[in-house]
Amino acid sequence: MGAIDAAAPEPVEVLIGRAGSAVARAAVHLMGGTYGRRVVVVAGKGNNGNDGRDAARRLTRRGVRVHVVDAADPPDPLPACDLVIDAAYGTGFRGSWPAPATGAPVLAVDIPSGVDGLTGAADGPVLRADHTVTFAALKPGLVLAPGADLAGEVEVADIGLDVAAARTHLVEATDVVGWLPRREASGHKWQAAVRVVAGSPGMTGAAHLASAAAFRGGAGYVTLSTPGADDDVRTPTEVVGRPVPASGWADAVLADADRYGALAVGPGLGTAEDTVAQVRALVADWPGPVVVDGDGLTALGDTVAGVTAGRAVPAVLTPHEGEFARLSGSAPGPDRIAAVRELAAATGAVVLLKGSATIVADPAGAVLVSATGDERLATAGTGDVLTGVLAAVLAGGLDPLRSAAVAAFLHGRAGAVGWRHGLVASDLIDRLPIAIDLLQE
Repeated sequence: MGAIDAAAPEPVEVLIGRAGSAVARAAVHLMGGTYGRRVVVVAGKGNNGNDGRDAARRLTRRGVRVHVVDAADPPDPLPACDLVIDAAYGTGFRGSWPAPATGAPVLAVDIPSGVDGLTGAADGPVLRADHTVTFAALKPGLVLAPGADLAGEVEVADIGLDVAAARTHLVEATDVVGWLPRREASGHKWQAAVRVVAGSPGMTGAAHLASAAAFRGGAGYVTLSTPGADDDVRTPTEVVGRPVPASGWADAVLADADRYGALAVGPGLGTAEDTVAQVRALVADWPGPVVVDGDGLTALGDTVAGVTAGRAVPAVLTPHEGEFARLSGSAPGPDRIAAVRELAAATGAVVLLKGSATIVADPAGAVLVSATGDERLATAGTGDVLTGVLAAVLAGGLDPLRSAAVAAFLHGRAGAVGWRHGLVASDLIDRLPIAIDLLQE
């Protein structure tokens, strides 16, 4: 944003005026008018403070009683008012500041003061905003926790800056509706067929969740193989079980790979030495799209690049933080977007890092972020459901980057359908069609 500001053809005073106008409009809307209203503006010394002071002048002209206080030494608590405008510090601020207390609603200018614009981290007290007006584009700190929770409702105000060069985008409902593969009227089940290799004898829960979710995610045909499982092992009703041997099974799975639009491998497989070898062989040689999760990621480990870098179609890796560390050698750290980009570039794969904001990057550095998830998804087996949905979208023909983003978005939306307490992974499978229908409506 600093570079974009510097490249703007307009004088900085013009940009400040546009920003101040957007803040003033939001303030009037939040207060429900101007008559008799009182506003406290906490203004810093930089352009963020100048935006707040410009808004203060505009509100004063409309009859609002405005009190501007210095962000470096604000009264604590702030004076009684109808609205606090937090214009203390912007996206470039590092460290912490002594945020004063207030009982009034808070409108943040660009980003709540004290939130790191790049990571969403907050190293001290922050005035939790009810509404944030940010300029030109979203900042990562408004999408990543805890910044997303501190920003309230976020409004992006166009002040004339050129942000076309951005390589990171937030996925919205209209994107997903446009990208989601649709089956033609003349289509048949094999046009979106998914092969799932998951589970182990006596541990089939993850395999069943992934394969059932693939159907709900749009697959027309799903085959499940659990290495070493007996011929009569039960599978979800619509899923076709295909036995493979307990060891040396990669060749058996590859034998009819051309019949399937995508492969999902890893959930519940275990980490025995032969399993690790078979996962690596399968991922390296599978000719089409493949999603790797769970024990499959553990099997790839820090040798992942040697398996995935040479693939014609990028694999999709779906780690949580612990699995990410096993793949990359370290945890994602505060700058999650940069970390995912680096792992994608190093592995030649699309990387999906799970979280309340799920980050997806491709090897070229493009990033898509889905922010539909919440604490309801923090329960065993939900990652297996995501794997199945992702495999189905890949089988439908969408590219790996957008497939991963679509799956993450739908996964979060399914979790948001219905009750907030007691959600389990299998609930998501039943809710997926509802979430997709609501989305399309």
